[in-house]
Amino acid sequence: MSHTLLNPVDVSTFIDTDRYPIDRPEDPKLQQIVAAARAELLATGCAHLPAVFRPEVYEQLMFETTAAAPDAFELTRDLTPYGDSGELEDWPTNHPRNKTGIMSNGFVGKDLIPVDTMIRALYDNDDFKRFVADCMGIETLHQFADPIRGLVINVMNNGTQMPWHFDANEFIVSLMTKKPADGGMFEYCPDLREPGDEHYDAVEKVLDGDRSPVRTLELNVGDLQLFRGR
Repeated sequence: MSHTLLNPVDVSTFIDTDRYPIDRPEDPKLQQIVAAARAELLATGCAHLPAVFRPEVYEQLMFETTAAAPDAFELTRDLTPYGDSGELEDWPTNHPRNKTGIMSNGFVGKDLIPVDTMIRALYDNDDFKRFVADCMGIETLHQFADPIRGLVINVMNNGTQMPWHFDANEFIVSLMTKKPADGGMFEYCPDLREPGDEHYDAVEKVLDGDRSPVRTLELNVGDLQLFRGR
């Protein structure tokens, strides 16, 4: 079986443009999808777009990222929800600013992702960039200039984990390319902080095991997720 995409520039060969007509921004179907995504993002900070990729390319999609996985840079360290190592003297030991969890995963940077892959074609596609911008409610979306971090394949091997954390980016676009054999559920807490108020008491409750604000999302191969994790 060949794993070479014949025309990676034409995203309609792998994106279900009947269901998601990203190449036709005036299409009422796409406008409904955009409106629904905006509403989800406003309500919970997360929008789930199922089966964006055509089912017949799932095997190809899994192959692309699995083939790149051996090049992953792997890192394990203790991090607070705020992206640092804690040990801050200005905060109590049990304060969220000093509570750490183990982060262990790998990532493949954009510079190591072949240009003839579907994920690179989608990342570089102007119609897709416009679609994401419309869903996020922003006028223009620019690609990250960093040649490594602009597009990343996250590699989560057996036993790896991500602790509770706030994203550093304004928003994240995630694509599920391979389902885990077990685990792998995405958990998030909407509206847990806001500009000018970190709501440390609420964060501490979640870190201590309070599940009441936790939402869970199960992604399948070919699904997209837009997430305001910051």
